[in-house]
Amino acid sequence: MQYTDIRFPHLGIVFSHVGRYISIGNFQIMFYGIIIACGFLAGLVVAQQEAKRTGQNPEIYMDYLLWMMIPAIIGARIYYVVFSWDAYKDNIPEIFNLRHGGLGIVGGVIMAIIVLLIFAKVRKQSALLMLDTMTMGLLLGQIMGRWGNFFNREAFGGYTNGPLAMQIPLKYFEQYGRVSELKTSGILDHLVTLTVNGEKLSYIQVHPTFLYEGLWNLLILLCIFLYRKHKKFDGELLCIYLMGYGAGRFFIEGLRVDQLIIGHTGIAVTQVVCICIFVGGLLGMILGRIRHKKGKAC
Repeated sequence: MQYTDIRFPHLGIVFSHVGRYISIGNFQIMFYGIIIACGFLAGLVVAQQEAKRTGQNPEIYMDYLLWMMIPAIIGARIYYVVFSWDAYKDNIPEIFNLRHGGLGIVGGVIMAIIVLLIFAKVRKQSALLMLDTMTMGLLLGQIMGRWGNFFNREAFGGYTNGPLAMQIPLKYFEQYGRVSELKTSGILDHLVTLTVNGEKLSYIQVHPTFLYEGLWNLLILLCIFLYRKHKKFDGELLCIYLMGYGAGRFFIEGLRVDQLIIGHTGIAVTQVVCICIFVGGLLGMILGRIRHKKGKAC
């Protein structure tokens, strides 16, 4: 029996057959990768539409995507591996296996911004205008990409009985040798027993933190969409994104059971990075507003 159901009991939603891949012959294509690819393309479409609205050449963003896509994936993987080194130090080839997930989206975002700064300089474009233009596309890509975590049954939090609680069969983790992921989190102390197709099964019941982040990012996206015509300076939309994402991800990261930890400190690296992201966005907003006011005064 394949234990592939995922349940949201308080919402009355049951996904009965949630696979991880599609097969073409003997070759498996992971939904995780398909969703990330779709996220890149959807983000590109949004950025190109925004570029048209602001009088830019939309084709520049296709060129940027081609520059950025591979470095962003590499950056996301490096971020994850560096802070999960104990899981890879004795199995180096596994570093290059992306089929089971293991991408730190914060690392991907940082690399995407670095590539954009280089790209803008080479192509003689305004980096700040490009960053603003890419912001909504980036958010849409992040929202979509989080659903890769849904198919992989990862990036969830500890036990909860809240309205968005998610249930996954314990036997799923047993099938894939992943029970060890659950042992130190306390999740196994709160198993829920359900009868499914005449069989009694134990389920973990957890925070769907990937969903929380997706909903939070959707809220940021809506705010930026409504505000973008009223921005005061180039780079302001980026600052809103940095502050919003940094603040939301900081609190959501605190719920996760798969946090990337700095050495043996017990400090979640992503929470530290999110503080830096928020402060950077706040400083950028303050400096941008000061320069804008000075420009108007002149």
